[in-house]
Amino acid sequence: MIYVWAFVIGGLICVVGQLMFDVLKLTPAHTMSTLVVVGAIMDGLGWYDPLVKFAGAGASVPITSFGNSLVHGALTELQQQGWIGVITGIFEVTSAGISSAIIFSFLAALVVRPKG
Repeated sequence: MIYVWAFVIGGLICVVGQLMFDVLKLTPAHTMSTLVVVGAIMDGLGWYDPLVKFAGAGASVPITSFGNSLVHGALTELQQQGWIGVITGIFEVTSAGISSAIIFSFLAALVVRPKG
């Protein structure tokens, strides 16, 4: 049953993003930023972790999870190290994902030639 809920919750997050494109006429950057902020707010309110426990990858894979990771890391390090932990926690939790995105984007740029 976890697969069904992962599909449903992940699909709903994608539907919200698509509606932001189609109905609100937001750009991809605005849509992505909004979804990251929504994920961050949900984690700050303590709502995102129960959603991940319920839906698994349906909640941990979409872009909203990035906002969750940012806030979750910052709050965890705030409790352990104080205010300096807010900054270090953000980088500690998300550095692998950001580094991977940079490296794979660079490799793709070496292989693919843009049309011009």
